[in-house]
Order: sequence, then C-alpha cells, then structure tokens
Amino acid sequence: MTRSNVGFSQVSALEILDSRGNPTIKVTVTTLDDHQYSAAVPSGASTGTREAVELRDGDTDRYSGKGVLHAVANVQGPLRELLLSRSWGSLAEADHAMIELDGTPNKARLGANAILGVSMAVARAFAADTPLWEYLTPAGVTARLPVPHFNVLNGGVHAANDLDFQEFMIAPLGAPSFPEALRAGAAVYSSLRGILRARGDSTGLGDEGGFAPDITQPEDVLRLLVEAIEAAGYPAGMDGVAIALDPASSEFYRDGFYQVAGEALTSDDMIARYEQIARDFPVWSLEDGLAEDDWDGWERLTRRLGGTVQLVGDDIFVTNPAIIQQAIDREVGNAALIKPNQIGTVTETLDAQALCRSAGYDQMVSHRSGETPDTFIADLVVATGAGELKSGAPARGERVAKYNRLLEIAAADPRLPYGLAGHRR
Repeated sequence: MTRSNVGFSQVSALEILDSRGNPTIKVTVTTLDDHQYSAAVPSGASTGTREAVELRDGDTDRYSGKGVLHAVANVQGPLRELLLSRSWGSLAEADHAMIELDGTPNKARLGANAILGVSMAVARAFAADTPLWEYLTPAGVTARLPVPHFNVLNGGVHAANDLDFQEFMIAPLGAPSFPEALRAGAAVYSSLRGILRARGDSTGLGDEGGFAPDITQPEDVLRLLVEAIEAAGYPAGMDGVAIALDPASSEFYRDGFYQVAGEALTSDDMIARYEQIARDFPVWSLEDGLAEDDWDGWERLTRRLGGTVQLVGDDIFVTNPAIIQQAIDREVGNAALIKPNQIGTVTETLDAQALCRSAGYDQMVSHRSGETPDTFIADLVVATGAGELKSGAPARGERVAKYNRLLEIAAADPRLPYGLAGHRR
C-alpha cells in the first residue's frame, strides 16, 4: 500500500563507489514509523554540457578531486533540515521544495547528485510496500516491460581503444517477452565473444560491460554484430535482433568537424554516412548522431532519416523539459533518452517523459556509465510505459541488476504488456 503522506525522522548520506571506482552518493531516509529507504546515484562519463550539476569536491588529495563529501554534507545539512521540517503530501511537493531550496537553474548549489539521491529515496518511501513501478505509474499511462538495448561493444570514452563511436547495442525487437529478449541478448553477447576470440581480438570490457577490441571503423563493428546475431540463431533485423547506435558524437566534434577514424567530416558527411549505414545494416535507432550544439545539422538529420530511424537525443536534450520542448518546436529528433541524474529529481524526469508522450516522441530510459546496483530505472521504465531501456551489456553486476529486476517484475505480473511503445511500436 502506498503512502499519501510521509514524514521523516532522519536523512543520512554516504560516499560510496560507482562501477568505475569513482565516488558517488547513497542516501537513506527514515520515516516517522521507523522504515528506511535508500537510493544510490549513478554518474556519467559522456555528459552533455547542459546537464544538472553533479557536485564534486575538487580536492585533488582525495579521489583525484572526484569526492562527493560536499554533496553528502548537503544531504545531511540543508536537505535533511528541509525534509524533517514537515510532512509531505506527495513526491512532487518534496522535489519542488528541494529545487526551491537550491535556488539555481541547474542545481549547482546543493548538487543534482545530492538532490536526486533524496528524491529517489523519498519516492521509495511513498511507494512503501507497493512495487515502486506501480507507485510511479502516471495516471492514464499503461505500464509496460521494455525492449532491452544491450551495449555489447564499447568505444569512445567508455573504452581504451581507438573506436570513436561509443556504443554498439543489440535490441531483440522480435522477442515475444522480456525474458526471451534477455535470453537473446545473452546469446548474442556470448556469440560475439566467441567471434572476437577466434579473430584474435581482445575480449576485455569497457565501462558498460561491452567488449572493447581494437577496431576503428564503425562499419567493421556492425558487420561483426550481424555475424554474431546470426551465429546465435536469430535473424538480424526488426523481426529478430536489430542494432542501435550511440556514437556520442559530441565527444569527437571539434572545430566544426566530426573526427572519425582520422577523417574530418562535416555534418552532411555524417548524415550521408548514417544513411548508408541504415541501408547496409539493420540499424533501427541512432542516438546522438550529431553533436549537442549542432542544431541545424540535427534538423537536416531528422528530415533525412526521421521517417525510418529512431533518432534519440541525449546530450542535446539532457532530460530537460525546456530543451525537449525546443526540439519539438524545431522538429529535431523523434525520441529522447531519459536519465534522471541529468535533470536531478524524479518529478522532473516524469515531466520530461510526459512531454515526450504528448508530442509523440519515443523514450529510451538509460543507465549511466558509472553505475551502482540500484535498480530504480528498471521500475521507472516499466511505470512510464517507455518501452525501451539501455543498461549496458548482459554482464557486470551493476548492469545485470536492472535486467534481473525486470525479470522479477515480469514474473510478479504476467499481465504486463511487453515491447516498444509510441508511434514506432
């Protein structure tokens, strides 16, 4: 049973480590009836410049300046004082009070990491004994198990190789259920490992659990993925296992050119390359195909490919409703990546998702490269009916935790629909 009103007796925080060995924050709230609820906040490496501020200490004598003791102090100081000051009638009420207390447009004073940790823990307190996804489901929204997008080969800032494109994902669009989609992802991942070993390539892992071989051309990776999909016994395409790309192009955009495998490419060069890739390979989704500041290029990309490929905005949208509205007005992209720590509260995340639904933009809920075992986003993606989740490879505990949580949800409620949502279903 959910709570309609929550009061708190204690709020605490702890500096913990994420999956890259960097500090992050864990928050625990205690309700007046002595129940505790916790949340751990992830951290990104490939980040948009307009993301809410992740507060770091800057003390080079600790964790190379990446400590979060100031964020911890803000939870245990002003945020604790606020939360204990009265009872709360809703998560949105508490979130808006924290935003007002911070008083900056990007949560720079208290830190989005501090505020989000409290917001997630408070959401769990309101959910109480009810599954979190049920509590988070907005009125009028049909909860849905998502198609998982597995990052099976890593490049960019997520891997120590020379591959400029950051994420190569497989998406079992043709699977009849989430458990079968997870099985397909694991099978293709295993098949890809075997192919890489047979070629003499490294099977070491990048930040998100994907393999990180020394390959430089994206098209060579795509050929490997098609081979791995078919070797695992699945058709490569929308009726079997498709491919999704996240080049994270802001990371290799310099002085007006995209630097890919030693070539300097214009926006139109990149668009032409993506068009050829979409013709040659079963790529159904493209995230951050162009840089966050290349809005004119995004408009042309959307006109050229938006009718056939899902074009996901991440660095350019940063889960910010105001920026997503600008994209809608300019007809930029047709889908948004959803990362709660980009905006800093659960309520604002839900607002961004509601805006996407109203505009017909699809959504892909996402982890970060620096993760924890916290499974909040698994419940969030089900609750909001987004239909798409990316949480890394089907490997590494912090990634698999999200997929295993979805298995639990699927087993507990077999009536939940599964698959893509929105206009691309």
